[in-house]
Amino acid sequence: MTEINPPENLNSDGYVVPPEMRQNVAITTLDKIWNMGRRYSVWPMMFGLACCGIEMICTAASRYDLARFGMEVMRPSPRQTDLMIVSGTVTKKMIPLIVRLYNQMPEPKYVIAMGACASGGGPFKEGYNVVAGVDKFIPVDVYVPGCPPTPQALLHGLMKLQEKIDNESITSVRWYQKDPVEAIPIPILGPDLIDPRDFQTKPAETEA
Repeated sequence: MTEINPPENLNSDGYVVPPEMRQNVAITTLDKIWNMGRRYSVWPMMFGLACCGIEMICTAASRYDLARFGMEVMRPSPRQTDLMIVSGTVTKKMIPLIVRLYNQMPEPKYVIAMGACASGGGPFKEGYNVVAGVDKFIPVDVYVPGCPPTPQALLHGLMKLQEKIDNESITSVRWYQKDPVEAIPIPILGPDLIDPRDFQTKPAETEA
């Protein structure tokens, strides 16, 4: 007796599976494999700006075993990093460099704001030379509270970033879209900090 293969739209139990659902199952499986590989190979860039940087360096030491996350080596170049940990006070002189380095990082890339200063300005929020949060210029994925946060708090933030990576899908992430990802305009430091995104260029008027 010859065995008759079931149609493609039937599963092993004989239920009809719509084409869009079959495609979603394949994408979901691919997402799990892809995200599992990325969550254990996030390479951070050391960007210690103040006292939070000391806690970040302490987290990378042997006591807290950052190697279990696959991110034990702090990369010195933005071309080799997936994660920027902004730890410390962000001044108006520093934010143009942060944006420039963020633009040089390849996709996919993430940002952790470590500490009260990087998250919202901290005790220096009203200072004339301090940016009230790095998220005013670059997108932040995880905020780690504290002044400064403990190494355990930073580890918790890294685990939250891994959870975010687990929930990403190649159908919706920005680096797999049809349109290219535009670079963030670099702030201009003059008498005060100027964000080019605050000024819309008007189209040139054509002569009659």
